[in-house]
Amino acid sequence: MPDTLMSTGGAVVDGYDVDAVRRDFPALARTVGDHPLVYLDSANTSQKPRQVIEALTDFYAHHNANVARAMHMLGAEATAAYEGARAKIATFIGAAEAREVIFTKNASEALNLAAHTLGSRLGPGDEVVISVMEHHSDIVPWQLVCQRTGATLRWFDVTEEGRLDLVKAEAEGLVNERTKVVAITRQSNVLGTINPVVTIARMAHAVGAVLVVDASQSVPQMPTDVAGWEADLVAFTGHKMVGPTGLGVLWGRYDLLEQLPPFLGGGEMIEVVRMEGSTYAPPPYRFEAGTPPIAETVMLAAAIDYLNGIGMDRIAAHEQRITAYALGRLADVQGLRILGPTEAVDRGGAISFSLEGVHPHDVMTMLDSRGVAVRGGHHCARPLHDRFGVQSSTRASFYLYTTEAEVDALAEALDYTRDFFTRPRTSTHGRRRRAG
Repeated sequence: MPDTLMSTGGAVVDGYDVDAVRRDFPALARTVGDHPLVYLDSANTSQKPRQVIEALTDFYAHHNANVARAMHMLGAEATAAYEGARAKIATFIGAAEAREVIFTKNASEALNLAAHTLGSRLGPGDEVVISVMEHHSDIVPWQLVCQRTGATLRWFDVTEEGRLDLVKAEAEGLVNERTKVVAITRQSNVLGTINPVVTIARMAHAVGAVLVVDASQSVPQMPTDVAGWEADLVAFTGHKMVGPTGLGVLWGRYDLLEQLPPFLGGGEMIEVVRMEGSTYAPPPYRFEAGTPPIAETVMLAAAIDYLNGIGMDRIAAHEQRITAYALGRLADVQGLRILGPTEAVDRGGAISFSLEGVHPHDVMTMLDSRGVAVRGGHHCARPLHDRFGVQSSTRASFYLYTTEAEVDALAEALDYTRDFFTRPRTSTHGRRRRAG
């Protein structure tokens, strides 16, 4: 390993060498002006290791062809790589078999696929239950399907700590005999809260409902066992787990997938096409119309190899340590309010917060000027921000390459930002004023 990279303050803890991990990520060696890049936006999209980038280049350079169509050598190689990626993903998430894995262009499309196809079962009097902490990708599709079918949309509230309010849900009979679908995030992209999906699955199944899980934030950070979750459909995306953009995954129980209608029509999702009508291929191909994201699946397979090489248990433990450290450091920043759990218990590595007197976009800009990359806004979760009485927030999110030194840089940049916006200023007329 090259020894020219300045240490970022990482330490080898329980065999986890964060500095060695960082050397695999070319982007992390960049600077922002005179400042080293501190990338704290992994809940938005993760950086990519060299090994994953090289897998994409190798495919396009040596194996590029369409799948399931071309019978020549390159076509056979591309098809083998594509289906090999499907099998690898199935193993990674604990699926029973590869044919339960459907490729989409992102998690949003995967959730739209779930909503559209399950919507064929809904009608007036039926209910869909989501939560106020959902990403817009797990709200808007269900709103659309309820508008189309006449079903009613209901939702779990959250406690002041940012946990699902299961007590209130039980008291209100939220999940009941009218409930046909429950859709919930495994881990909030704003609060970091990790939800008890097994408990919710049993609530749903007790009344004959289907459970859909948005696992976009949790699959990159911890071991995944879709069967152990007792879920029916699970969506996630490649670009948050050191993989490519342009690729999402929907896993589903095969007996359920067999019952669902197509989502998109086109090539390769058919069995027989006649002018009078068509029949459809079995899952997963029924849901993969047209040329799929072939190179991206190869890249995601390489990402899984990379994550497995480190070990998802070790990645989860590192994430837990960094999150606990960050919660402690941010608690010392005056005027900062954390949204969601303030202890690293059933909590992932996304911390959203407000800084008194400073707009999140100003916080984001000031931090960026010091090399610290965070996100400011409502993070595609406007209803959740409304629930906590804030228009938007700043979010710092951590991953397998985050160090304690980077968390220190975040805290120091926040102190600088607070002081910059709250110290007295002199106006152009010589009068003292306070910036707001």
